[in-house]
Amino acid sequence: MNRVSWDRYFMNLALQAATRSTCPRKHVGAVIVRDKAILSTGYNGSIRGAAHCTEVGCLMENSHCVRTVHAEANALVQAARHGTRLEGSEIYVTASPCFSCFKLIVNAGIRTIHYGEFYRDERVMQFAEEVEIRMVHLGLADDPADE
Repeated sequence: MNRVSWDRYFMNLALQAATRSTCPRKHVGAVIVRDKAILSTGYNGSIRGAAHCTEVGCLMENSHCVRTVHAEANALVQAARHGTRLEGSEIYVTASPCFSCFKLIVNAGIRTIHYGEFYRDERVMQFAEEVEIRMVHLGLADDPADE
């Protein structure tokens, strides 16, 4: 039996986290990892304690739902709430981060962003190169590989 690679394993976990999303417009999951150990997870959903998009609808501004906190931001906040240091870690996200989340990821000390699909913002790629953040496109499909 072939085992999935570590990258595929963590992306599969990000895909699983995305199943908890409460915004019907886009389901996104994130997993933060260091040394093959999971540090934090997140998915896009409403502010803690507030109604979810699935309950009251999306709150739209400029074609974006602003009711939700992005998966990457939720994973960063979860790590902060538990006192988890993220310096030198990697993040697996089902969609490449928006520019705001990208800035948070970089400032948290994460050095590699693995993403399943490219999502909208080319500035992320430009700044990643400038600040030496490794961007790795993995895709979302299963890819068994022995490792």
